[in-house]
Amino acid sequence: MSRPRHLVVMGVTATGKTTVGRALAEAIGGVFVEGDTFHPPANIEKMSAGTPLDDDDRRPWLRALAGEIARIDAAGELSVTACSALRRPYRDWLREGHAGLFFVHLDSTFDVLLDRMKRRTHFMPPSLLQSQLDTLEPLEPDEAGAVIDDNQTVDAVIADALAAVRAA
Repeated sequence: MSRPRHLVVMGVTATGKTTVGRALAEAIGGVFVEGDTFHPPANIEKMSAGTPLDDDDRRPWLRALAGEIARIDAAGELSVTACSALRRPYRDWLREGHAGLFFVHLDSTFDVLLDRMKRRTHFMPPSLLQSQLDTLEPLEPDEAGAVIDDNQTVDAVIADALAAVRAA
């Protein structure tokens, strides 16, 4: 089996998906896709107001990301997408862009994530952290991917993620 061409760095808010995703894209020579930039303004407004997104909000966003992954694949390039991908159906919608996605699930503790959220500027308020954790469904055995401990240094997270991708 060949190494994955398209990665999705997934997890709840404040896991460092963007930081890790950018580093992974650079390491594999791929295009970085920031999933948040694909949210329609209504989604950003809803989350900024402290209201969690529902499936109807997420579906067009995830389908747009799947389309971007498909576009990058058609261009013959590699990609790394930062996207929460919290539930199996969401990951299935992303796979519509490329069936062979590899998911890098960044996993951390509530306290670490809450601390990170309090120290950053982002549209996602700390009040939504628990709803994201409640929504999160772990990768299933038939899903290509790896769970990476996000309670370590950024360099260690990136090294572990690269090792998982290389072993795939």
